[in-house]
Amino acid sequence: MPMRIGFDRDKYLGMQSRHIAERRAQFGGKLYLEFGGKLVDDLHASRVLPGFTPDNKIVMLAELAEEVEIVVAVNAKDFARNKVRADLGIPYEDDLLRHIDAFRAYGLYVGSVVVTQWTDDNRQAQDFKRKLETLGIRVYRHFPIANYPNDVALIVSDEGYGRNEYIETSRDLVVVTAPGPGSGKMATCLSQLYHDHRRGLSSGYAKFETFPIWNLPVDHPVNIAYEAATADLDDVNMIDPFHLAAHGVQTVNYNRDVEIFPVLSRLFEEILGSSPYSSPTDMGVNMAGYCISDDEACREASRQEIIRRYYRALVAEKREATEAVQSRRIALLMAKVGVAGQDRPVVGPALHVAAATGAPGAAIELPDGQIVTGKTSALLGCCSAMLLNALKVLAGIEDSVDLLAPQSIEPIQTLKTQHLGSRNPRLHTDEVLIALAVSANGDDNARRALDQLESLRGCDVHTSTILGPVDEGIFRSLGVQVTNEPVYATKSLYRKR
Repeated sequence: MPMRIGFDRDKYLGMQSRHIAERRAQFGGKLYLEFGGKLVDDLHASRVLPGFTPDNKIVMLAELAEEVEIVVAVNAKDFARNKVRADLGIPYEDDLLRHIDAFRAYGLYVGSVVVTQWTDDNRQAQDFKRKLETLGIRVYRHFPIANYPNDVALIVSDEGYGRNEYIETSRDLVVVTAPGPGSGKMATCLSQLYHDHRRGLSSGYAKFETFPIWNLPVDHPVNIAYEAATADLDDVNMIDPFHLAAHGVQTVNYNRDVEIFPVLSRLFEEILGSSPYSSPTDMGVNMAGYCISDDEACREASRQEIIRRYYRALVAEKREATEAVQSRRIALLMAKVGVAGQDRPVVGPALHVAAATGAPGAAIELPDGQIVTGKTSALLGCCSAMLLNALKVLAGIEDSVDLLAPQSIEPIQTLKTQHLGSRNPRLHTDEVLIALAVSANGDDNARRALDQLESLRGCDVHTSTILGPVDEGIFRSLGVQVTNEPVYATKSLYRKR
């Protein structure tokens, strides 16, 4: 089925800006605004809230560009373990630089980077600090605190937050963001409150966390999809007991914020004299729940996202040869919202092609809901065939028309097998697109097909086997949402990453 818009983007931008202004007025001085989730490209939000564009949050901040300063937090341990952002396939240090470039492209001022959990024996963090400083970016260090966050007396002392380097900021709305979770954003904000208080400066803290959406039911598929997205973190949605006790209203938060809130309140009391908040929900400024325009559209989009997360967990466990912990957890969430893997429309057709041919198969759902498949042949892999078939349908080209003549494919196969050492002569998606681009110079059909590439953005694909890195990267670049069966196409032990 074609995607239904379920989220009012313009309403969201307006409401969110006004609510942040109200929170700033509450504290009067500087506001440290912790931004959870992805600020530059919130792909998860755009999938579960159709109509929420990936750049919504940064567009909203861009409207306040003259007042906003951005501090990017990154955990030193992520450098040591070479952490990679799964949805983009790039290392965290590259993602941090990409974020800074994106902020600047929107006219936002990036004041500095803070490296949390700093230890002097972390060579990778030291090297990256030098690299940032060479690029003209200020870098501050925040240090581990023993028994954090339970030992409040130590935390709020010269040996706790007092050891951290004070981040010099020049604007009154300081957005603290990060490339991913576990970066120490909240601790960075609280450390700044501590140092500001010692300097006699007025400042406050608030939290911008899109998920779970506090004013949707705890079992709403949008919130369940958040649990699926954070299955590796053991996050669990729950009713905020502090908000219920203080205000008599049921709201949703997640376990880590609820568990830490009593300690957080004590930290506020030690730093500010009293806590400005009665509950974790009170800390938030998220208005997304008020901007859902079609609840059923968002429910269905979220159910599909949970299924995607399930397949991705299965593939990750297969690749890493690990226990099926995440996939089992997500399978329970699927049962909770009443879906199974076969409820993803492209799964059945892809498996049917594989069963009928005895070779890998692929299927894509086009924007109008039509399913197009691809099978493995002597010339093309199933993803390449599916891609060409989809472009023909989108361009209104007859199925019998060959966009690539066999004589144009064979020289590429010869190059691969005889000179580049490839054991697989079939064309990958990148090779097919290059050949199509070359053909477009003199072939009107090829040009029309190539012009439809943008129409693939947001489409769903499923394959009967795990994709190789090349096809995976091409689909990611095209904005296609791909899942795979947790099965390898060959029995080889060595596989390229």
